[in-house]
Amino acid sequence: MKMGSSLAALLLGLCLSFGAFAAIDTYQFKSDAQEQQYRQITEQLRCPKCQNTSIAASDSIIAADMRTKVYQLLNEGQSREQIVQYMVARYGNFVTYEPPVTPSTLILWLGPLLFVLMGVTVIVMRARRQGGLVSAKNRVNVTAEKALPPCELSLTEQQRLAHLLNDIKMKDSDGKAS
Repeated sequence: MKMGSSLAALLLGLCLSFGAFAAIDTYQFKSDAQEQQYRQITEQLRCPKCQNTSIAASDSIIAADMRTKVYQLLNEGQSREQIVQYMVARYGNFVTYEPPVTPSTLILWLGPLLFVLMGVTVIVMRARRQGGLVSAKNRVNVTAEKALPPCELSLTEQQRLAHLLNDIKMKDSDGKAS
């Protein structure tokens, strides 16, 4: 029993010690202003792996490398704009939360508008085409009516029609389906 509890305590200690392997960035800054600038820059840069997480909040390896590079560039005396330009040159416009409008990103900005315009165009064209077909059908019917003389039924045909209509009325009044 003593061996089992010792083994359980050892396993528990090992499981709890994995948190000690987590990397915590500890940088020594020359001033509070430099530390504040570091925090602002790392909050403004996006982690390429985590998509919508800043490099300050990300635990990925690439974010840790980016934070280290920001610290190094700050210690070299580079400005915020120079550091952001360096990161954009290395990782692309994606690392900024507000990418600039460039010819390569213009389709992303105008794409939704183009799809809406194309949809409206298709709807208008279909409506015009269907309107044209209806009027063409009406023209055909009108000309067909004018071309055929009115049809008259003979006395025998009129009696037969009346008999059929009476049978249908009788079935409907009895509740049977016609």
